[in-house]
Amino acid sequence: MEKIAVVTDSSCDLDESVVSEYDIKILPLLVVYGNKTYKDRIEIKPQEVYDLLETEIPKTSLPSIGEVKALLDGIKDEGYTHAIVISISSGLSGTYGMLNMVCKEYKAMKIKLIDSKSLSMGLGFIVYEVAKAVKKGKTFEESCLVAEQMKKRVKLFYIIKTLKYLKAGGRIGKVEATLGEMLNVKPIISIDKEGVYYSYTKVLGWHKAKKKLLEIFAQESEGKKVNVAVMNGGDPEEANELIAKVKEIGSINELFTGQISPTLVVHTGPGLVGLTFYDIFEL
Repeated sequence: MEKIAVVTDSSCDLDESVVSEYDIKILPLLVVYGNKTYKDRIEIKPQEVYDLLETEIPKTSLPSIGEVKALLDGIKDEGYTHAIVISISSGLSGTYGMLNMVCKEYKAMKIKLIDSKSLSMGLGFIVYEVAKAVKKGKTFEESCLVAEQMKKRVKLFYIIKTLKYLKAGGRIGKVEATLGEMLNVKPIISIDKEGVYYSYTKVLGWHKAKKKLLEIFAQESEGKKVNVAVMNGGDPEEANELIAKVKEIGSINELFTGQISPTLVVHTGPGLVGLTFYDIFEL
């Protein structure tokens, strides 16, 4: 019989209760300060990164090949015969490439590696639905198909109060970021089919950006029952305000909220709020 493990990285932003309930295996990404390295969400929390941003902007790094092999060995030792490994977008991180190299050489289990083309709860929701499919008794192939279906369905949009950190990390063009800061232009940032950030639209000012975010949600979720995540980067008050308005707009099946992971904090800085959602479906 198949015993299927669901594996992802710590950028998925899934709540610990969900990770525990579905026995999702998490590979921690790394936050690096000078010569000190911390495992994402295990040895460092989001607020600790915010508290230090004014004095030092850390770097992020991939887990080592040895850490990945150790995780896979542990899964095999638990009796798993198959693993579905779902990673942060290859367009935003080298994690997928490294995992691809390791998984190709690992012969003790049948492994399917999937590039989510997303991150945060865009990745998290894909993992969540795959884990639910596995728990319901879906086969390995059926569960992999759920991931591909979810990649087409899940939508992610976010806004941030400063483009400084996206510019510093090369995640957004320097000219665009500089002009945006000068003119108070707030892009609604999304992820394209290649898993790369792009400006979905642009508005002037933070208040209008929040309003536009809700308009996009209303338009994209109209007539659908959806699962929604309202995520924040060091701004829970803004997130709570957004949650209240989202509840008024959409037909919501499940609603999740929380802070984005430390490795994502490094690249976005403080003052992020975002919406991730998808319409409910049956395979």
